[in-house]
Amino acid sequence: MPPNSSPTVAVIGGGFSGSVFALKLVRALPNAHVTLIERDRRIGRGLAYGACAPDHLLNVPVSRMELGLVPSFAEWLDRRRGLLADALVESGGDLLAAFVPRELFGAYLEEQVSNSAGHGVNIVRGEAVGLLEYPGRGVLLADGREISADIVVLATGNLPPRPPAARDAWLYDTQIFVPDPWARDALDDLPKDAPVVLLGTGLTMVDVALKLASNGHIGPMHALSRRGYLPLAHLAGGHWPAFFDAHEHASPLRLMRLLRGEAKKAEMHGIPWQRVMDAMRPAVAGVWASWSGAERLQFLRHLRPRWDIHRHRMAPRIANRLKGLVDSGQLCVRGGRVLAYRRSETCADVVFRERNTGNELTIRASRVINCTGPRSDLDRLAFPILADLRRRGLILPDDLGLGIETDDCAVLGSAGHVSPWLYALGPLTRPSWWEVVAVPEINAQIDRLVRKLSALAPSTPELANSLADAFSDLGAGI
Repeated sequence: MPPNSSPTVAVIGGGFSGSVFALKLVRALPNAHVTLIERDRRIGRGLAYGACAPDHLLNVPVSRMELGLVPSFAEWLDRRRGLLADALVESGGDLLAAFVPRELFGAYLEEQVSNSAGHGVNIVRGEAVGLLEYPGRGVLLADGREISADIVVLATGNLPPRPPAARDAWLYDTQIFVPDPWARDALDDLPKDAPVVLLGTGLTMVDVALKLASNGHIGPMHALSRRGYLPLAHLAGGHWPAFFDAHEHASPLRLMRLLRGEAKKAEMHGIPWQRVMDAMRPAVAGVWASWSGAERLQFLRHLRPRWDIHRHRMAPRIANRLKGLVDSGQLCVRGGRVLAYRRSETCADVVFRERNTGNELTIRASRVINCTGPRSDLDRLAFPILADLRRRGLILPDDLGLGIETDDCAVLGSAGHVSPWLYALGPLTRPSWWEVVAVPEINAQIDRLVRKLSALAPSTPELANSLADAFSDLGAGI
């Protein structure tokens, strides 16, 4: 589409990915008509920046949350320094290095989108349940409305978690089990002293444990996962140069050995290992693209847990608070396997075998909360819009259960054909991008799609080029 055309674009999802794409597309194509479809009341926030408590912090500093919008996030925050006392103390007064509350970034996005309403962006509140039947093109809403569009962009964001496979699935039909920790009623009617089991030990568990503690919960919390790994913390300072050519093939095992070797070199120079991970980050998409299906499966099965705790890190203040819960004994983190759930009046007894000792424990829980993180396997998921697209062969779920197949954001159908009008952004595109859940990567992806649709750049530049531009300054830590 040339810049002077007037395309109509429907964006399904008004969270981070959809909102920023809409803002940037109307800036690049002033004549475009963009309809942003969101079922929730608040626009621009999505799950990450909407379903959060005031003390939930961004996992990266302010400098890594810039999107190229006006005003910048830092400028917007600078007028609200009264809300940032703790963050600025932690960063020594450096706003760009501060880890600020997530809800502030949500408020920033919401304001940006609200200001664009009527200026190229039309906000529609509703749930997309399908696409219009051929020869029409557009989106069908749950209330029967039809929205015509030349181009449709899927920006559904993170999907609710999937209940872990269990022999005793009876638990999942009781009020003891919380399938989605971000549901509005997830923690309702929970006594302050009740024992809680958290399934998963990643960043979702960290958020839920801290939310419980902030709400005055004093009961024991047991966080369980296969390995019992906790996310590690950010550490600012230092710089490590790029050390890997994205064009060079490296198997998953060789890549991890390379990372460990570079981390040891960095340590000898007084540079934290976090800078080594940061230096690798621009090459990740290229490395993932170079791997065979067998190599990707090997990484996901055996190496992903260690990768995740080093790559997806906590703000220092969050890490300190979590350490406080562990040191006090209120939060106990265990690695192993859930063997069974047994009924016990209004509670459930969780039978758990520890990974290191082989000991069998029985943990009583008034609430079992699913903190395993967003699901991505779409082969059987009945999420309305995605189920409709799958049934009609308009999307192709990948073999590894990561999302849908795409070619530079263009969606592939079940026959493998690249759609000229259906695109996807964000976590849905993980089969091609892998690391596309954080702001810098998604922002780079959005910029690529905007350039593609506005015909300002070729449609097939290398992934590594876009990501290198997004990570030009890694000294503050990402």
